Amino acid sequence: MAAIGIARRLLALALVLGSGAAGAEDYPSRPMTVTIGLAAGSGADVLVRHFTARLADLAGQPVVVQNKVGAFNAIAAAAVARAKPDGYSILFSGSAIVAGGRHLVKDLPFDGLKDLIPVAVFAESPFVLCVGPNSPHRTVAGLVAALKGRPRTTFGYTSPVAFITTKAFISETGLDATAVAYKSASDALPDLVNGTLDFVIFDSAFVLGQIKSGRIHALAVTSAKRIPALSDVPTMQEAGVKNYAFSPWWGVYVPAGTPQPIVDKLADWMKRIAATPDTVAFVESIANVPVAGGAPEAAALLKADAVQWDRLAAMANLQPQ
Repeated sequence: MAAIGIARRLLALALVLGSGAAGAEDYPSRPMTVTIGLAAGSGADVLVRHFTARLADLAGQPVVVQNKVGAFNAIAAAAVARAKPDGYSILFSGSAIVAGGRHLVKDLPFDGLKDLIPVAVFAESPFVLCVGPNSPHRTVAGLVAALKGRPRTTFGYTSPVAFITTKAFISETGLDATAVAYKSASDALPDLVNGTLDFVIFDSAFVLGQIKSGRIHALAVTSAKRIPALSDVPTMQEAGVKNYAFSPWWGVYVPAGTPQPIVDKLADWMKRIAATPDTVAFVESIANVPVAGGAPEAAALLKADAVQWDRLAAMANLQPQ
C-alpha cells in the first residue's frame, strides 16, 4: 500500500510538472497586462507603449497597458508583486522603486528584491546637470569653484530620485547648497531660467528640448557614459567628479514564482525589441540610452543599485514618505 501511495504521489507530481511545462510552452494563450506607475500620455508612458506594441507582435496576443499612478510607482509595483505568477501580469518600471523603494515609501507593501523577478532592462534614463541661460559657467569645475565662494547656493529638485541624485553631486564636490522642492520639472524650469536657482539636475527626457533650443545649458550627464542625444555633453566623471555615476534604468518585472521558461521567453522578446534599429532610434530620440539586457543583466543591475541606494539614502538623510 505504501508503494502504491508513493507511486500516486509521483504521478501527481509528474502531472503538475508536465502541466507547468505545457503552460510555459503555450505562453501566452491570452492577453497580457503591463502595469506602469506613471500617467497615460507621460514620457514614460510613451516609452512603455513603444515596447508593449512590439511585444504584442512577438507574443501574438494583445498587451493591455494599465496606469496605476501614485507613491513613486509603488502602487503599480505592489499590484504586480501580488498578482498570480503566470506571466500575464507584468511590471514596466524605473529602477528606483524596486531597488530603493524602502527609502522612498513608508511601509512599502512589497520587497523589490524578493517579490519581483527582474526579466529585462531596456533603457537607461540619465539626469543632466543644467544652469540657466545667463549663467557664466560652462563647465562643472567652473560652476563648483564659483559656488564655493558664495554665501548661499540653491538648487531645485522635483522628486526623491532627483533629490538623491543632486545630494550625491553636492557630497562629491563639497558644495554647501540649499534644496528647494518643486512639484514638477516644469515648475522648476522658470526659476532656473531667471537665475533664482543656481543649478538643477533634470531628467534627460524632460530637458532635452530646452537644451537643444538654448533656453538652458547642460554641463554634464549623470551616467557613466555619454548619451547619444547629448553627445557633446561630458559625463560627471569626465567633468572631474570622479566618483559620480547615477543613472536610473527601465526594467521589466514579473511576480516571484513565475516559471523560468516564461521569464526566459519574455526576456528574449524584450532583448529582440530593444536591439531593433527603430527602437534604438526611438529611445535615443527621447534622450534615453538603449539597452538590450536579459534577466541576468537586470538582476545584476538591481543588486548593485540596491547597495547604491542604501549608501546614497544614508548620505542624503532621505526619509521615506
